[in-house]
Amino acid sequence: MHISTVSLQCSSPLSPFIDDLTLKYSKKSLPIACTLTILAMSMSAALHAQQAPPPTASEWGGIGLLQTPTARMTEDGEIAFTASHNSPYSRYNVTMQPLPWLEGSFRYINVSNIRYGPGYAGDQNYKDKSIDFKVRLWRESRWLPDLSVGVRDLGGTGFFSSEYLVANKNFGPVDASLGLATGYIGNRGDFSNPLGLVDDRYKDRRPLASGSVGGAGKFGIGNMFKGPVGIFGGVTWQTPIESLLVKAEYDGNDYRREPRRNNLEQRTPVNIGFVYLPNRNIELTAAWERGDAVMFSLTVRGNPGHASQSPKPFDPKPIQITPIYSQAGGGTVDTRISPATVGANASGEPDNDHDWGAIASQLRGNAGLRVDSISERNGELFIDGYQTRYPSAAKGLGRAGRILSTTLGDQYDWYTVRSTRLGMPIVDMSVSRHALEGYLDGTVTEDVLRRSTELEVPAEVDRNELYRAPAGPFGGGFSVGYRQNLGGPDGFILYQVAANYSASYFFRPDVWLTGTTSVDLFNNYDKFKYNAPSRLPRVRTDLRRYMIDNDITLPNLQLTAARRLGRDTYGLAYAGYLEWMYAGVGGELLYRPMDQPWAVGANVNWVKQRDFDQHFGLRDYSITTGHATLYYTFDARERIVGSLSLGRYLAGDYGATVNIARAFDNGVTMGAYATKTDVSARDFGEGSFDKGIYFSIPFDIVLPRSTRGRGTINWNPLIRDGGAMLSRKYSLYNATGERDERYFYDNLESIGD
Repeated sequence: MHISTVSLQCSSPLSPFIDDLTLKYSKKSLPIACTLTILAMSMSAALHAQQAPPPTASEWGGIGLLQTPTARMTEDGEIAFTASHNSPYSRYNVTMQPLPWLEGSFRYINVSNIRYGPGYAGDQNYKDKSIDFKVRLWRESRWLPDLSVGVRDLGGTGFFSSEYLVANKNFGPVDASLGLATGYIGNRGDFSNPLGLVDDRYKDRRPLASGSVGGAGKFGIGNMFKGPVGIFGGVTWQTPIESLLVKAEYDGNDYRREPRRNNLEQRTPVNIGFVYLPNRNIELTAAWERGDAVMFSLTVRGNPGHASQSPKPFDPKPIQITPIYSQAGGGTVDTRISPATVGANASGEPDNDHDWGAIASQLRGNAGLRVDSISERNGELFIDGYQTRYPSAAKGLGRAGRILSTTLGDQYDWYTVRSTRLGMPIVDMSVSRHALEGYLDGTVTEDVLRRSTELEVPAEVDRNELYRAPAGPFGGGFSVGYRQNLGGPDGFILYQVAANYSASYFFRPDVWLTGTTSVDLFNNYDKFKYNAPSRLPRVRTDLRRYMIDNDITLPNLQLTAARRLGRDTYGLAYAGYLEWMYAGVGGELLYRPMDQPWAVGANVNWVKQRDFDQHFGLRDYSITTGHATLYYTFDARERIVGSLSLGRYLAGDYGATVNIARAFDNGVTMGAYATKTDVSARDFGEGSFDKGIYFSIPFDIVLPRSTRGRGTINWNPLIRDGGAMLSRKYSLYNATGERDERYFYDNLESIGD
């Protein structure tokens, strides 16, 4: 009804373009021609509604039209899941926007009319894996369009590999895109590659792997931007109905060169779709593509990177600071809310004797601080311990200050929490009592508070010890474990749910024995039959045996010693069953200076492969492995954390691993990594080199009670033996994370929560 009414308005400037297309395909696609004509007339009917259409997902997950990408991007911090079906392809995509100018996606594609084959998993549909990225070159201005360059299927088989340059310009309620592509997106090949004028190698593109799974993984940067160029583009129209968009695109692919010779018929290159947006988090798309195929997709998106902390109804209420003594009827009355004070002397002045054990208990219960000791020096009170509840160290410091001011009055001018991890002092976090109390009652600004807080290197000075927590050498707890393998020949999801018990025994705060026992609860590993081929020592590809050989396993049992070796130097030594596949001995050193964005570290390990049952037996294979790593935090407006590791991997190969991540103020992290070693692409196998992307979200964002726990999803398209690192239980760089001044001050406002 809306279309027929609106179509009575003036004609659209796109009509000649659409008329030319419809004449070309008129005999084959008269319904499409009629639809395009109605659409063209309708698009100019609401030019008075100048609201630009929002960026929405293509069926490939990234922001785009239907089959084709656009130059548009969504807000940084967003994560979206898109599921789409367009026979014979079902695509499952996860898209991340770690930076305002960078979009990344990974996906699985289920191909319903192709099987893996009897050499693999028989009746399983073939599944392809890939990684994409898109970079904005510049933003739209009055005269210039948005311009982005992108790569599709960079990591994986390369069956759908493509490179493109695309521009977008907004005209009121219409957003128009036009792009050029080599590879899959531009398979029509509308004209020869102009880069061929510079180098003949750009004229042609190597054919895709077509025969078998084992033949895949040979695509690399040597094929990028090569071959004929295809034109693509289209428009998105924001209809008068706010929740309804219309998309029309010209597809640059003619589907005559589909992977594994799975060619499709295309009656018209014009695709038409409708997008319904019931709210900002959900997109429902229906489209008519290739002139003979229906496409449906669902996108669910959110922005955890800029998400506010969820309400915390199950957290203890922060202590309200009250004067320690007040005058009532000419006398002095004790108004302290805590039983931490033993009493007052006869003159009514506060006594210096306090129940420090009760204060430590209150610090644990309300401020989340597990106290090791309490001491004083020159009007400064020191709390040695570590935060167990609040992700923001500033929040724990503020709550501790409330408790101390309420129970101790004006006895101390400064409160310092000395954070310890793995039994080592990491950082001293100090706040002026006067500034904290003034900030809480509104008489001191955040700028003044900022100047009245300090993060310092823990100094070895004499202090008067007031309290030391009783030794508790044993600790442990239960947890639920989940492990999965996605996209393998034996099933799209192979999973295991286990019950774990972990325990530690501390000989000293910096020397301890820790271990984990895991009991399988349920899994579908009975389907797990496929052993990936390998030309290297099987350092990781035997994972099937490690997963299915025993229901009760010992993933970890090790003795660890940690030591602060200098002002900014830390060391770690360990021995035992270090991970589920390897046992051995090793050590790590880290130099992380305060006030600096960089750190350097190194680890060396001698390890031997464990038996498949993950008990106490060992296999014959052993190796010395280790890496030197440079860590760097780029102090830009968007905080980027990177690392470069050089060394020897588990298969004896030498190489480097690069890891780049965006770290948001609320703790959300989005990143990618890649490893390249001296192993050839042929010996490495499918995928050519190790790579992956990941995101990590603190549970504190969504749970009703504060927690330092987090969930991490790490997507590695293929598990191979090349570029494999030892999975160590402890990392000194992570353990010293509270030395990150920017994260502390970016969250300083939480000191009042």
